[in-house]
Amino acid sequence: MTPITLDFSNMVEERLGTGGVDADRLGADLADRFRTAHEQVEASRRSGEMGFFDLPYDSEGLGHAQELAQRLEGRFENLVIIGIGGSALGARTLRDGLLGTLWNERSNEERAGRPRMYILDNVDPGAVLDLVEHLDLRRTLFNVVSKSGSTAETMALYLVIEGMLIGEVGTEKAGEHFVFTTDPEHGALRAIAESEGIESLSIPESVGGRFSVLSAVGLFPAALIGVDVAGLLAGAARADEYCRTPTLRENPAGLMATLLHTAHRESGASIHVMMPYSERLRSFSFWFQQLWAESLGKAHDLSGKIVHTGPTPLPAVGVTDQHAQVQLFIEGPRDKVVVFVAVTGAQRDLDIGTHRASMPTVGYLGGHTVGQLMEAERQATAEALRQSGRANMTLEIEGLDASTLGELLMLTSIATVYAGALYDVNPLDQPGVELGKQLTYGLLGREGYDPPARSDPDGRWRLTPG
Repeated sequence: MTPITLDFSNMVEERLGTGGVDADRLGADLADRFRTAHEQVEASRRSGEMGFFDLPYDSEGLGHAQELAQRLEGRFENLVIIGIGGSALGARTLRDGLLGTLWNERSNEERAGRPRMYILDNVDPGAVLDLVEHLDLRRTLFNVVSKSGSTAETMALYLVIEGMLIGEVGTEKAGEHFVFTTDPEHGALRAIAESEGIESLSIPESVGGRFSVLSAVGLFPAALIGVDVAGLLAGAARADEYCRTPTLRENPAGLMATLLHTAHRESGASIHVMMPYSERLRSFSFWFQQLWAESLGKAHDLSGKIVHTGPTPLPAVGVTDQHAQVQLFIEGPRDKVVVFVAVTGAQRDLDIGTHRASMPTVGYLGGHTVGQLMEAERQATAEALRQSGRANMTLEIEGLDASTLGELLMLTSIATVYAGALYDVNPLDQPGVELGKQLTYGLLGREGYDPPARSDPDGRWRLTPG
């Protein structure tokens, strides 16, 4: 399998012009800067802080996920993942990327008896009811994913579903419809699992939610719906191997992180667009959004200084967003870098017929395929951006299978922690979301948490028309 290729031609001054990076710097100051970042990441890896690096080699974790999936095979028509953020985005990325966005619409025969897979990652009650009223709860397995076992949204949905199942199948059998993926020792889910004998899997202590897709968080549901999870880890290991080098020009994750960081800091390109030209990778762009935003958007640097730094990731998908966002990318503020993902190898395709050859406005399409049209549009969009002086780069993969998706997920995860070192922030924490959690606990009366000190709404700043 050919490794992923990073084409950064349209980031270099020679091709892009003003705003591009002088290529000589890739062997000079930028190379030195990356070497320092690489050493910092390697030190964190050796200390055990960045446990996601170990996931491609965790045969025990893989075995537990596969064994549980095998024992549950054929027992359920539906799988519902209850989680939020990294506890859900990764599993959706694996399902859509490898089985297609219409997996749940396929017949039981087309799915080879594997369950449909749904995601509950929002507490919008209407959306929850829309799903549970559509399903036969007696034929549904719920995978509750929360490392802490205290995530308010996840635990609320767990309690709702548990109550519904008790009404459907009784208290004794309700637990048979759950699998918990959580901390190996601590938290409410672990306590319930151990006291009530509910099936469970562990998230390694040193693996945070947004870096957990290659742990049981992603591997178990993927295995249950028939994904080659061993292939995922093999691809991830391949990316880890070639990203171990401290030489910038030989490390695609290092180049991605360095070029995006430089574009931000030196050219003001603070918005980083992830734009795969593949409908199956649409979910990947949202997975990347959380990874990049939550890892790099920080108030303090590593010394504690207030910096309020971080790029803004923006998900997009080709070719849809050529008719939605590309106008802004080309003619709007010069504050964006577009990262394309191109699937360049042979795929399922459709021939465009020649039966309208006499019409000049559509006849030129005849004799081509839809895939050729999509690839031509990607190349044209990248070139249009370049001609407009807008930086862009492309991650090229020959085909979309478990191995290449695992490689893509690992490569971008590694790029994220390199970027953390370059921005001089901790890419593993998320202190900015904690205050909102604490205020929510206070509003709902959780012991030990105070509600926000707020006055009644001031009528001067409220408008009700009419």
